[in-house]
Amino acid sequence: MTKFLTATVSALALAALAAPASAQHHQHMPGMQMPQPAKKPAAKKKAVAKKKATSRKAAKKPAVKKPAAKAKPLEAEDPHADHVMPMQQAPAAGPESAQHEHVAAPAATEPPTADRWQTDHSQMDHSQMGHGSAPASTGRSEMDHGGMAAAEHAGHGMGGAFGPYPMTRESSGTAWQPDGSEHEGLMITSGGWDLMAHGVVNLIYDHQSDRRGDDKLFAAGMLMGMARRPIGDGTLQLKAMLSPDPLMGKRGYPLLLAAGETANGVDRLIDRQHPHDFFMELSGSVSQNIGPTSSLFLYAGLPGEPAFGPPAFMHREAIMDSPEAPISHHWLDSTHISFGVLTAGVVLDRVKLEVSRFNGREPDQHRWNIETGPLDSTAVRVSWNPTRALSLQASWGRFEDLEQLEPGVDQKRWSASALYAREIAPGWKLAGTLAWGRKTIDHHGAAMKDDAYVAEAALKHGGWTVFGRGELTENRELLAEDEHGEAFKVGKMSLGAVRDFRVAEHLSLGAGGLFSLNFVPDGLAPRYGGHNPVGAMGFVRVKLH
Repeated sequence: MTKFLTATVSALALAALAAPASAQHHQHMPGMQMPQPAKKPAAKKKAVAKKKATSRKAAKKPAVKKPAAKAKPLEAEDPHADHVMPMQQAPAAGPESAQHEHVAAPAATEPPTADRWQTDHSQMDHSQMGHGSAPASTGRSEMDHGGMAAAEHAGHGMGGAFGPYPMTRESSGTAWQPDGSEHEGLMITSGGWDLMAHGVVNLIYDHQSDRRGDDKLFAAGMLMGMARRPIGDGTLQLKAMLSPDPLMGKRGYPLLLAAGETANGVDRLIDRQHPHDFFMELSGSVSQNIGPTSSLFLYAGLPGEPAFGPPAFMHREAIMDSPEAPISHHWLDSTHISFGVLTAGVVLDRVKLEVSRFNGREPDQHRWNIETGPLDSTAVRVSWNPTRALSLQASWGRFEDLEQLEPGVDQKRWSASALYAREIAPGWKLAGTLAWGRKTIDHHGAAMKDDAYVAEAALKHGGWTVFGRGELTENRELLAEDEHGEAFKVGKMSLGAVRDFRVAEHLSLGAGGLFSLNFVPDGLAPRYGGHNPVGAMGFVRVKLH
């Protein structure tokens, strides 16, 4: 956080130094001794000294032409003369026109840091943009797009689906991420619709060690399609997201210390991660602006994502390049596939308030179908993007009849998170996540509260991405014989990297790997064969972007 504050202060200082050059040249103007002001006092003195001279002689004395020739050497001596060359480009224009050129020339001078913006500004309507609030030296990620929505449909990008803010602020469901986040996709316009496609498919070899580990080769990923168009003073959006995960089989893939849900309708998954359903999202939304930076919106999905927690892990920039699901999934974002969601919200500039009614049941073992159920659960979330680089959220939810194998058992959950994303140097992108989640289960009159903590980070440069994650959870589901027994504090650290190679304009191939170190307490160590079982994944991927 200290580095972030230092970088922000430095950027503001650079912006102050990059103030309009005309102001800087005005500071030098008094010392330049322009010809006309320099000669008027001299003319007065000569006129007083020669009061008795004839009117004809007095008229000749204050002539400007002769002194004007003497003023040129003074210009050459001024150290700033090389920065105001327009004076010398029209020597015959006279002193007054030269003075006007002095003032106008700096205004046409381009700020020295403008070439770092990786956007074609010559094609942009600057009257719609608030560059004044952004440090010029920080590049494209610091541009203030707060009031761009009206210009988004003018041709230089799409605005947000839920309000008048940049599209980059939106992540999975209705969740927000930093405005400076990566937002890849193939975008085209057809028949009044803005269309976007994005996808990634990983082929993964997974090895999890020791007694409760396993090996598996499987495919995972997602393909997303989106269509949006203006409607009234807002936006209509339709979105579909599909996954190849069901192809990996009902047992999912091995992942030490992961637990929750069922993949076959009979057994709980322990030390394995469940596959996603084929339909990860089928949703529609409509928004209407109620002010320059405010809006109301409705979102519905079958399936969809209710207003709880941070964006789903495969959409968080800090860890989206990792093919490994977090063991904190069921504290933070397992609801990103809920079969039945209705969300209403209001956007007030950089703040968003929303409430959801949704079907709280986890998806069943049938991964290819669309399920239905009552909207019996509730979630409330407040989101705030104080700067382009930071996105904060806090949320609460009550989940009715959550687990298929535990009918009648409800949960309450809390979540808070901070997401960070910005370009820290030309060509270098840093993203991070800090998140906390708590789930409370009322079991036989006793409230059991279990917490999870997550820290994620990714550093991108060129075709390389290095990513890492650290987690700590209190888990009661790691023993098959006791569903709600002792909460074991377990942890995990993962570190990996991937290198992408562009093979076509909108297609890349990548190869990478990761290594995981797990931390198991004494009560579980004998079952795992030690306190620090390990895991590793190697993968290749195809990305459409």
